Amino acid sequence: MNRLWLGLVSVLVVLAIGAYFWLWQSPPQLPPPTPVVSAPAIAPPPPIKPPAPAINYPVPPPPGMSELPPIAQAGDFVKERMTELLGAKTVLAYLQIDNFVRRVVATVDNLARPLAPPSKWPIHPAPGRFTVEIGKDTSVIGATNAARYAPFVALVESVDSGRAIAMYLRLYPLFQSAYEGLGYPGKYFNDRLIAVIDLLLDTPEPSDALQVEVPEIRGPLKPTRLWVLYRFSDPTLEGLSSGQKILLRMGSENRKRLKLKLAEIRKLIVDVKVSR
Repeated sequence: MNRLWLGLVSVLVVLAIGAYFWLWQSPPQLPPPTPVVSAPAIAPPPPIKPPAPAINYPVPPPPGMSELPPIAQAGDFVKERMTELLGAKTVLAYLQIDNFVRRVVATVDNLARPLAPPSKWPIHPAPGRFTVEIGKDTSVIGATNAARYAPFVALVESVDSGRAIAMYLRLYPLFQSAYEGLGYPGKYFNDRLIAVIDLLLDTPEPSDALQVEVPEIRGPLKPTRLWVLYRFSDPTLEGLSSGQKILLRMGSENRKRLKLKLAEIRKLIVDVKVSR
């Protein structure tokens, strides 16, 4: 029996030693890695193109659009067209014909803003000075001030509105180019023109004489041209746009006559037929 047990133990020891050396020399068998399936590439969405701005009052392309020069070279061409419309004498007397298209666009835009610098106007400023009647307690716009604007108002009334709009439509690509060059890419000048006309037509019609005042001037230097500093005493009137305040300074009769002309021009522009 002792020999039998000794033989059995020896066999177990040999098996144990063999198993130890086999496990030590052979690397552990790990399960094969799970293959990684790459997700299909997803193309980025196309960029969203902003919608084109809506045009409320479209203008048809002029028949001779290909004949229009670039705006930088359009000076002589525009002068000839304005001379056809108004005559050489009127163009010389009233218009700032250099950069005329850009002047028109800048002034139209500025008439809806607080300031419309005369240096940008397409017309010469009215001659003479702004007149004021100074009373004991208040100052009002002088009754004779309206006479300064009378020749200009008469000229505007004398222009055939149909011919003027036809000329505007013929030159419209130049006005549009100037408007975009002013800093409004993608905007439509004809829409801006109608909006400004509507604003001018909405100018109030005060029944009383318009009171004006010079703002308080501080400092040792006193201005020598006080007539350019007058402002409306009524803060509501002073808060109007530059174009509305110009109409107020022109006087009631001139203002009403110009409003009639503006309403006529607006109707002609809005009624322009555009094939869509």
